[in-house]
Amino acid sequence: MSQINKRRILLKLSGEILSGNHVYGIDPNVAQQLAKEVASLKKLDIDIGIVLGAGNIFRGRDASEKGMDRVTADYIGMVGTVINSVTLQDSLEQLGLETRTLSGIDIPKIAEPYIRRRAIRHLEKGRIVIIAGGTGNPFFSTDSAAALRSVELDCSLLVKATKVDGVYDSDPVKNPDAKKFTNISFSEVLEKELAIMDLTAITLCKENKMPILVLDITKEGNLYNALSDNNIGTTIS
Repeated sequence: MSQINKRRILLKLSGEILSGNHVYGIDPNVAQQLAKEVASLKKLDIDIGIVLGAGNIFRGRDASEKGMDRVTADYIGMVGTVINSVTLQDSLEQLGLETRTLSGIDIPKIAEPYIRRRAIRHLEKGRIVIIAGGTGNPFFSTDSAAALRSVELDCSLLVKATKVDGVYDSDPVKNPDAKKFTNISFSEVLEKELAIMDLTAITLCKENKMPILVLDITKEGNLYNALSDNNIGTTIS
């Protein structure tokens, strides 16, 4: 990790993490723990942008496979990301951190509209910027939204924070002999069809030379340690 300038990062958090031990919903204790992990990064003097998924509330693609109109389903999922984003914002602000939630879909009562220059200005002022609403368009995942925003906001690194401690050559849950990669290229990820992020997200990062760090956010201190140049997780570049 030492070769990557971490002046500004985009943190992609999966929505499932917020549900804790429950199948769906939000566990406030988990939200508070995530906020503490994010807050620790302020010691490193870096700008922090965050994109959250909504798998703990609603998955548009799954709903469309069961007969719901895909566009409608995706918009419902975008609303779910707003719910998660405001939840995390509250937890961060309880820790005294200045935070702004910007949304790709208009919900002016609880979030500012996403405007690139406005987001950059917030980051320059040291505020944590949470970007909700995906890309604001159906048919794009929140992984793709995270890739897009990381490039738009001139980030140095996209951090994919999940429940898995890196990238493996097969599912480590199903295969105890799965091999973990410390470093891997975008081309290898695409060639091996490794299910880290969707094809659009990986391709966008590859074309714009945006490195991705995949790590386990559920382990206390992991995020801070990874960005403090410790060999944690898997770097895709």
